[in-house]
Amino acid sequence: MGVFDGLVAKSQRRSPWLFRLNSGGCNGCDIEFSACLGPRYDVEQTGALLVGSARHADILCVTGPVTRGARTALETIFAQIGEPKAVVAVGNCPATGDVFAGSPVIVGPLDRVIPVDVYIPGCPPRPNDIIEGIAKAVATLPAKGVRARNGAKNGGPATE
Repeated sequence: MGVFDGLVAKSQRRSPWLFRLNSGGCNGCDIEFSACLGPRYDVEQTGALLVGSARHADILCVTGPVTRGARTALETIFAQIGEPKAVVAVGNCPATGDVFAGSPVIVGPLDRVIPVDVYIPGCPPRPNDIIEGIAKAVATLPAKGVRARNGAKNGGPATE
C-alpha cells in the first residue's frame, strides 16, 4: 500500500459518509436514525456525514423491509456506491421482515437482495445502537480495500 492509499484508508476511518434508504416500512427506524444527527447524539462530530447522493457514500443504511417496489431502487443505489462499501441493516425489518414478513409485497430480508455487513436489531433500535452499528461498518471498510482512484467513487473508471 502506497502513501496515498494509506492516507485514503485513514481518512475513511475518520469520516464515513452515509446514505439512508427506506425500502418500505413504518419510518420508526428513520426517526431514530435522524436523532443520531441531532444535537443530543450529534454523530457528525465523529466525522460521519449523511449525504444526499449514493455516489458519495461509503455506507448504505437501509431501514424497512425490502418491498417489490423498492428492490430495483435498492439494487441501483447499491451499485452506485463506490468500493469499498458497507451495508447496515437498521432495525428488525431489513433483517427478518418483522411484522411485514409473509406479505406478498415483501421480497424478503435485505441479505437476499444485497450483501449486509452489519445488523442493528431493534424495533426501532436506539440511536446509541445505530451509532455503534455504523462504527462496526466503518471497521469493515479497511478490510475491503482502499477505494479505487480516478473517480471510481463518482461512477468513473477505476484503476488498480
